[in-house]
Amino acid sequence: METFPVSKIYSLNKSTYINLRWIGIIGQFLTINIVYFIFKFEFNIYLTNSIIFIGILTNLILVYFYQKNILSNRASFIFLLIDILQLSSLIFLTGGILNPFAIFLIIPSVFSSSNLEIRASLALICLTILSILLLTFYHKELNYPGTNKILVNNFYYYAIPTSLIIALIFLNYFAATFGRESRLRKEALDKLEQVIAKEHELVSLGGQAAAAAHSLNTPLSTIKVISQDMYKQFKDQKDIKKDIELLVSQVDRCGQILKKLSLNPSQDDDFINQELSISEYVSEIIKSFKEISDKKFIINLSQDANSFKISKIIEIIYGIRNFVGNANKFSNNKIYVSVKSNNEITEISIEDDGEGYPKDILSKIGEPYIKSSSKNNNNAKSGLGLGIFIGKTLLERNKAKVICRNSKTRPGAEVIISWENTSLKEI
Repeated sequence: METFPVSKIYSLNKSTYINLRWIGIIGQFLTINIVYFIFKFEFNIYLTNSIIFIGILTNLILVYFYQKNILSNRASFIFLLIDILQLSSLIFLTGGILNPFAIFLIIPSVFSSSNLEIRASLALICLTILSILLLTFYHKELNYPGTNKILVNNFYYYAIPTSLIIALIFLNYFAATFGRESRLRKEALDKLEQVIAKEHELVSLGGQAAAAAHSLNTPLSTIKVISQDMYKQFKDQKDIKKDIELLVSQVDRCGQILKKLSLNPSQDDDFINQELSISEYVSEIIKSFKEISDKKFIINLSQDANSFKISKIIEIIYGIRNFVGNANKFSNNKIYVSVKSNNEITEISIEDDGEGYPKDILSKIGEPYIKSSSKNNNNAKSGLGLGIFIGKTLLERNKAKVICRNSKTRPGAEVIISWENTSLKEI
């Protein structure tokens, strides 16, 4: 079943957003009233508290009338728009751009850039810039106690909105970039989970098939013996003989089908859970590739001096297979695989004789959804980095260290997968 890409889902978590708004509203209320009643600054206290009440009212609407747990892109845009207008109104009544709390104006658009679609974010950014400019030229003066006005040099005065706009653009750019990367990574991780779920399902089905074949052997043999006895007894009766012959042939056919269902008829039912050494992992994986590939696999196990068995884990098999598959895909003729082990580490090296990783993506290897812009890049073979991301993540979850680089001894790419033996034994 196809699912909607996570990278195209734009929303805000309702409970988190409500809590952040309560913090903001309480902060506004305390600041306004402390400045007015304790520090004796002069401004319209009733109107400012009324504007804060509007913030409380909109938050109560979110709590009691908006039933969904996630705010949609549209709902998020509306409430962030209200936040900008509400805060701008407060700052308008309390000194305009000279109010040190004017910096909070940029926060709603930063939320938008990291969580909402680009059009909503651009609209909020433009509104914020407009608010900053209006508050620079139009606002109520904030007077010191005793009706003294705050006087600021023009260079400093106009530097404030300029710096706010620059900070706004800077922070929104990074919020949008990191938000997009976060969504892509989540989408890739979701695909990884789907892959592993399918692998586990296939192994489970294979185990059930083997168990079924094993369990059905005895009753099927009994049926076969009885049908053969019946054939001997009634072979002279033509009307029954044909039916018995059909029964015998169908019993034989069932036996053949059950043999095919079995993972390996010569192995016990615990075949799936048997332990293997890393070199056996690699040999098993390469053997499966040799059956479907015309490339030459050169395996070196001579330096595997400290081989020991570990549990057969699907994640490790799939991770190694992903990198061997990549080498097979991008090599010209040969794939070199070696396994090294000593008292401290176990290491797998996978190299190919292809073109290697493009230089413009070499530093990003292991990230999902990357693509080289190199003109020499073969589009027919190039991917989005999802396979490497999945393989690397699966192996690292099983305590491996994965290094992807261009080979120092051959023209192609090289992947080094290594474990500390103490970690490998704990898997």
